[in-house]
Formats: sequence, structure tokens, C-alpha cells
Amino acid sequence: MEGIADYVQACTQVGSYAIMNNVYDNSALEKRLSEFPRVSEYDEHTPIESLHNLSKACGGTRLFIKRDDCNALAFGGNKVRQVEYYFGDAVRAGADTVLITGAIQSNFARITAALAAKLGMECHVQLESRVPNPSENYTSSGNVLLNRMFGAKLHCFPEGENEQGADTRIRSIAEELKSTGRKPYVIPLAPGHKPLGALGYVRAAIEIVKQLQDRQISIDEIFVASGSGNTHAGLLFGLQALNSAIRVVGVCVRRSKELQFSRIRDRCREISELLNIDLKVDDEDIVLTDNFLAPGYGKARQEVWESIIFSAQKEGLVLDPTYTGKTMSAFLEFAKSAPSNANLMFLHTGGTPSLFAYQKELENFLSETGGKLLGSS
Repeated sequence: MEGIADYVQACTQVGSYAIMNNVYDNSALEKRLSEFPRVSEYDEHTPIESLHNLSKACGGTRLFIKRDDCNALAFGGNKVRQVEYYFGDAVRAGADTVLITGAIQSNFARITAALAAKLGMECHVQLESRVPNPSENYTSSGNVLLNRMFGAKLHCFPEGENEQGADTRIRSIAEELKSTGRKPYVIPLAPGHKPLGALGYVRAAIEIVKQLQDRQISIDEIFVASGSGNTHAGLLFGLQALNSAIRVVGVCVRRSKELQFSRIRDRCREISELLNIDLKVDDEDIVLTDNFLAPGYGKARQEVWESIIFSAQKEGLVLDPTYTGKTMSAFLEFAKSAPSNANLMFLHTGGTPSLFAYQKELENFLSETGGKLLGSS
């Protein structure tokens, strides 16, 4: 455990802050966040870039991308911002072992395993069978291979839609480890726990607002994958706390928009309670679409593969069929019908390694299209 404390920002006791109309400025919100320990993995902001070719293809609507796939740790992604707060809490609790549960190709598990390795902590990853009839690549390549490389101990959970059951099982593994003298820390999956991971995207909201102000860019809407809800709810809450008019559009990747709506609403309330900020996110501000969810989590239909290839051949972007591919499909569909003066942003939440778990599906699609740029003659 030597050296772990060097990564953790010191906790500070913060008093009350001036607040007007339930809106915080950057410094006040940052002070609230500083009450929670964070393992700092990167100091530089992820870039915001213009998507010139996609903008042209969508009729001139100005499109931008927030490159959280460029976070430095283990292929990056949105989970880097989230694990920083969980690991901060784990270190404060004196843990020497971290446990997490997720889908077989979980990006969260991969980042957790990587940071645990970096900090000299033992890591246990429980892989849930969420995707029916997975290919051999899905169960052995991509994030699974990286988990093994990082030295994580892998466990299997046969159910894919039982979050409470998965958490119960991972906690039983933690109890077994405790009996051997380990000091385990569980990163939970199901709702009802402190939304520490969401704080990463409350903090990201501050970063985004400042970047946009510095570059004098006005954004109307940000499109983001909405799965566990930490990224979506954290970003939405953070922007509203800063009195930003940017609308957040969550693209459902695991469950219907009706079910996801309740999850995001509850998560925003939990963030408010955790930060002790009297801010209620109104129902009408929780915007969701599940138009690209079918045929379900971890599966993609033709339109999603088209968006993945289109983005690769137009902008050199690498997207995955579970999260960012579906989000890009929604993003492009909206952009094509948006007003000409609209400014839209795509939040790239990473997931790059999982693309290799879909090698067969990708090769089949490329063969069917002849590798041609979609939409070209």
C-alpha cells in the first residue's frame, strides 16, 4: 500500500457557501466536491474537438465531441472519472482489495483492475452473463483479456439482469476475503448506494463549461450513453448546478427510457443529498431516447454498425456497439433534422477495447458492405 496516499487528494472540511437561486459558481461547486477524497489519475482536461466532416454530412449543423476516450488510464473512457472517487473512498477506509461486478465486457471493471494494479491493490472482478449467446471473442478478448493482463481475479455470475443478486454475491466474496485478513472494498452496482461515481461527472460539468467559455463555444445539447446512470445524472446535475442551459440527452443502452427515467431521477436526488446541495432536477430536464436500444444490451442492429463505420471513415473515431455506437446513432439522427444554427456535442465515453470482442460481427458487416464508405456512391 506504500505510495497510495500520494495519489489521493486531501479531504478538506468545508463550511457553508453563498448560494443564489440554488445555483453554484464553479468555485463553490468545486469546494463541495473537495470534501470527497479522489485518486487523481490525470491533470489535463480531455479535449473538445470539432467534427467537421460529420457536420458537413449532417447538413451543416455544428457538431463537437468531448473526448473522454482520451483519459490516460488503460484506454480511458468515462469510468476513469468515476473510479477516482471510489478509490479515494477505498483508500480512506484502509482497503487493500477492491471488488467490482459488471458485464463480461465491462469497461468499469477494466478501469478498476488497471487502477488497482497501479496502486498495488488486489482486484476481484465478477463478470455477469448479460448478453445471450456470446461469441468466443466476447468472452475472451477485449476487456476480459485486459482484466487478466492487469492481474485481476475473475469470478462468474450466471445472471445478467439481477443487480441486487450480483451485489450480494460480490459482497459474499468480500466477506470471504475479509476472513483471510484482507481489507476489501466493494464498488456496488445496484441503485441505493452513495453515488460516488457520479461525482466524476459533476466535476466534468465544471470542466466542460469552462472549456466552452474559454473557446467561446455555445452548445445546445450533449448526447451521452445512459446505462448505470452515473455519467448521465452527474453531468445533468452538474450543469444545472452551474445554471447552464445545455440540455443533456441520454441514449438508453441497457433498459427502456421509462425504466431509465426513474433511475436518473433517483440518482440526481442522491447526488443532491450527497453534496448537500438543495437542487431538484425537474422531470422535464431528464431527456431520454431508446430508439437505438433494440435488440438489447450488448447487441447492435445495422443502423448502429453503420454509425460506427461512418464515424470511423469520416472522423477516425473508434466506437463500440454497446455504448458509443448507439449514442452516435442517436446523435447523427438528431443532427440531420436539427436547426441549421444548432450546436451539438457528443460525449465519447470510451469503450474502445470492447470493440475487439465484436470482431466477427464487425468483419461480417464490413464484408456485406464491401468496406465502402456508407452513403457514398
